[in-house]
Amino acid sequence: MSGFTAEVITTARLTLLPLAVAHAEEMAAVLAEPALHTFIGGEPAASEALRARYQRLVAGSPDPAESWCNWVIQVRDDGRLAGTVQATVTAPEGPPRHAAAGGARAVGHRHLDEVAPVAGGTVAEIAWVVGTPWQGRGIATEAARGMVGWLGPRGVRTLVAHIHPDHRTSAAVATACGLAPTDVWHDGEVRWVGPPA
Repeated sequence: MSGFTAEVITTARLTLLPLAVAHAEEMAAVLAEPALHTFIGGEPAASEALRARYQRLVAGSPDPAESWCNWVIQVRDDGRLAGTVQATVTAPEGPPRHAAAGGARAVGHRHLDEVAPVAGGTVAEIAWVVGTPWQGRGIATEAARGMVGWLGPRGVRTLVAHIHPDHRTSAAVATACGLAPTDVWHDGEVRWVGPPA
């Protein structure tokens, strides 16, 4: 599979910037609200921990059949960062997990090869998170749709997301991106699948 490299994506109100280690300090503040982690798990990370994570993500997947594409969401009106969107793009056959990555996928550390394969073609597991002060303004939907619009023309045929069954807002974002829930569960979340809209 040819590698995917995140590029700048613009939408009506947003600029999706490829993730950089330098974003860690501002993003630590964006993701600092403990309630934000109710559905996505984990807890707020200090800027040093986020910097270390971003260094790993920016370095890319050690598996040549997998690409990690990560963006920060910048609101153009004020230039502030508001969240992230992510895509782990894999070859259709679901390559074996690479030992150097500890078996983890970039997006939520999911393992696409642990569930039944999806329709043929390249698969992107997608995720999004928007900081609490920016929620309720359609930013997650706009950013996710911008990312999906970028993935489709580059050969992605199937999108996958894992969403907590009680996370209605995230379900609405997935629906806006053309995904639909399946009857497959993974780590307490429902698997959503669809083609790039």
